[in-house]
Amino acid sequence: MSQPSMTYRLGDREVARLGYGAMQLAGPGVFGPVRDEARAIQVLRDAVASGVNHIDTSDFYGPHETNKLIKKALYPYPDNLCIVTKVGALRDEKGGWLPAFSPQELTQAVEDNLRNLGLNTMDVVNLRSMFDVRQPKEGSLEPQLEALLMLKERGLIRHIGLSNVTAKQVADAQKLTTIACVQNMYNLANRHDDALVDSLAEQEIAYVPFFPLGGFSRLQSTQLDEVAAQLQATPMQVALAWLLKRSPNILLIPGTSSPQHLQENLASSKVILSDEVMEKLNGMAG
Repeated sequence: MSQPSMTYRLGDREVARLGYGAMQLAGPGVFGPVRDEARAIQVLRDAVASGVNHIDTSDFYGPHETNKLIKKALYPYPDNLCIVTKVGALRDEKGGWLPAFSPQELTQAVEDNLRNLGLNTMDVVNLRSMFDVRQPKEGSLEPQLEALLMLKERGLIRHIGLSNVTAKQVADAQKLTTIACVQNMYNLANRHDDALVDSLAEQEIAYVPFFPLGGFSRLQSTQLDEVAAQLQATPMQVALAWLLKRSPNILLIPGTSSPQHLQENLASSKVILSDEVMEKLNGMAG
């Protein structure tokens, strides 16, 4: 049984489909300093040593904490490392999430990312829609995209992506610029983006799901546990393996602050899902 290809194009780079998300390196609630800096640095270095060349981050993680940590752990960066950030939000003094959608705020966010990462140009900047913090909601992103295009003209951004968006927002954005990737919540239990995943795959555009185990019901979790036990794998490994097999344009960014969990996540590429198992897993959609 053939395994899915393990690389895909992101912007102008070919990246491993199993990447790393830096969100969990910040403090509780993605706010405040890292709990264990030495271990966090080890995780980042282990990831790159294991072949990860796609790291997803944002300067509003912490804020500023994860980007500074990435620089401390990995700078000077390997030539093949693709660092992707997102803009469009700020944190208040208690860690709350606030929209930061003005051209000035977006410009400041990109410049903050570059400074804290020690870069001159971001490989990819995802514009995160903040019409609703929790889920995609319709609304025009044209002013924000125009602001990012100005930064692209200045050489601060190579490619633009979108996050927390609807299919219509993707299509509207493509009238203004090429979109390198879309980052939305998507997993076994939350399949609302099925059509968008397939549409992007036809266009050879990367889709980057977050929360691979987010939003599962107790029944769905039990079903996943049963499949994982049969395959002698963890539920997370099965969930990640399903995403890898679901579509070739899916890039994964599981996050962890544990070196052990990092290796478990990366080993999900070795979990073989038969057609029978895939059919069973497909039936778990909410």
